[in-house]
Amino acid sequence: MVRVVVTESPGELAVRAGELLASRIEHNVLATVLDIARGGAWSGASLFAYVESDEGDVVAAALRVPRRRMLASEMDGATADALIGAWLDRDPELPGVGAPREVARLLGRAWERRTGGRATLAVAEALHTLDRVRDPSRPASGRLRAARADDRDLLIGWMRDFSLEAGLGDGADAPDIVDRRVDRGLLHIWEDSGPVAMVGNSPSVADVVRIGPVYTPPEWRSRGYASSAVAAVSRGALGAGARRCMLYTDLANPTSNRIYAALGYRRVAEWEELAFTQ
Repeated sequence: MVRVVVTESPGELAVRAGELLASRIEHNVLATVLDIARGGAWSGASLFAYVESDEGDVVAAALRVPRRRMLASEMDGATADALIGAWLDRDPELPGVGAPREVARLLGRAWERRTGGRATLAVAEALHTLDRVRDPSRPASGRLRAARADDRDLLIGWMRDFSLEAGLGDGADAPDIVDRRVDRGLLHIWEDSGPVAMVGNSPSVADVVRIGPVYTPPEWRSRGYASSAVAAVSRGALGAGARRCMLYTDLANPTSNRIYAALGYRRVAEWEELAFTQ
């Protein structure tokens, strides 16, 4: 048997599950979202959960922030079933889950059994890592610069467009995301006679920096801007002390997978986002 603790305290999750989240690169997205949540980024209610074994060891973790799906760590089927049961007592309108591929499917099946609803694939992604940057074979013209407060309106529009294209929702939280990232120096613009692309990054967690979101408006695509921007941000993260960089790519987009492989990113795992409908 396992014990599931669901709490509204990000600090409690950090204390109980921080070591677990730092132990595997597949957990990096949970760790970085948890770090942001501890800073009070979201005004609405968020939920956090950890699962303890009979011996009191934390074996799994999950969280959900407003307007987003649950994010979950690695776990087995029995743990997934227990987590969903405890979670639905607090969050019966759970809209979906994002997790390592097999875990997402375990959680989706557990949710279907308990609700009679249907879990459908929203996004299938690959996780890639890099420890040394290869320069683009055709570097783009222009340069990388930090995003500024006067870029706000442009970046909010781009962030909304990115969310829609990536299947992450309608981008209603784009203003909050942009303000938070610009304030912390975690959003960058590739400029070539004006802004043409954006790249974000996360703070370093367990010496790993996650790159993303990456977005180029349609009118500026196929000119190498995203490739050069990702290379520059990745190189900067490694130069600042990160041991590795990581990013996610949509498996349905062969162009992005090819671009990042050319920069030195290697595919190491898969991640799925499932949408829940009654």
